[in-house]
Amino acid sequence: MNIVTLLPFIVLIGAMFLMTRSAKNKQRQAAQMRDQMQPGTGVRTIGGMYATVKEISEDSVLLEVAPGVHAIYAKNSIGAVLEDAEYNRIVHGIEPDETEVPDDASSLTEGDAPADEKKIDLGKEAPEAPAVADKADKADESGEAPAKDAKQDTKRDGDADAK
Repeated sequence: MNIVTLLPFIVLIGAMFLMTRSAKNKQRQAAQMRDQMQPGTGVRTIGGMYATVKEISEDSVLLEVAPGVHAIYAKNSIGAVLEDAEYNRIVHGIEPDETEVPDDASSLTEGDAPADEKKIDLGKEAPEAPAVADKADKADESGEAPAKDAKQDTKRDGDADAK
């Protein structure tokens, strides 16, 4: 047989090996996570329900869904074992004490800028030239059309002649 005809089969077998290897790793990590469960630990089921572990048996777990409400679940149905801080944040709405982060950077830069530094206006509008404005006003008062050179002077970047 030619190696070219065997190459697709070798690639296919290699891809299958890599896929099963990653699936086994995920199963092993899930089993380790489930072994970390202890009574009093907060968990999330694969259905998205949050509960507290009360008892652990060989292949099932007794969960307290609400105060006084208990349910028995298979160990395989536990999706995640949560840390206490995360469980309290999600279930009870208790935020951990953290430093407050400002919404913008203005409070971080206050007092850092020197007082003698003047601000630069980055606006696009340029002030209108008074000489051009006076010529246009005089032309309007006398009833004449404004001079063509006055019109040329008032053009700015982005203005175009319509033809």
